[in-house]
Amino acid sequence: MELKEVRIPAEIYEKIEERIKETEFESVDEYVTYVLREVLASLEEEEEQVFSEEEEEKVKERLRALGYLD
Repeated sequence: MELKEVRIPAEIYEKIEERIKETEFESVDEYVTYVLREVLASLEEEEEQVFSEEEEEKVKERLRALGYLD
C-alpha cells in the first residue's frame, strides 16, 4: 500500500498518543487512518441515502396512493 504524509498539529498528535494507550491501536498513524476511514464511510453512506426531489415526489405519490398521506 502506498503511503502519503499528512501533517497535524502537535497538540492533536499528543492527545491521540494518550488515547491509544488504552486501545489496540499500535500507532498514531494506525488510529488516524482508522478514524478517517470511518468518517469517509459514514459520509458516503449519507450521500447514498439522499433522495433527489424527483425520487422524493415518487415516494410521496406511492404513499398517497396507499392512503398513508393526504
